[in-house]
Amino acid sequence: MARRLGATDDEIAALARGDAANFPAEWQSAFATAEEMTRDGGRISADTYGALARSWSEPQIVEIVAVICAFNYFNRFANALQIPPTK
Repeated sequence: MARRLGATDDEIAALARGDAANFPAEWQSAFATAEEMTRDGGRISADTYGALARSWSEPQIVEIVAVICAFNYFNRFANALQIPPTK
């Protein structure tokens, strides 16, 4: 999906390694939010929210968080039912 939306192989590989250093600050804040929400049961710190708020509007933040929640749900659902990932 990322390739279809314009991501390069290098960008995809960097994210697979957990390396967002070469992405713009706004994307780094979104990636950090996804990581923190996934790791901490959906919670994010005030600092993480602040980083989002510096780069994204409130409606954009709602959309970012909704997408993170949806993917966390789908991943947990698939893991519980042992459904393999698709390409």
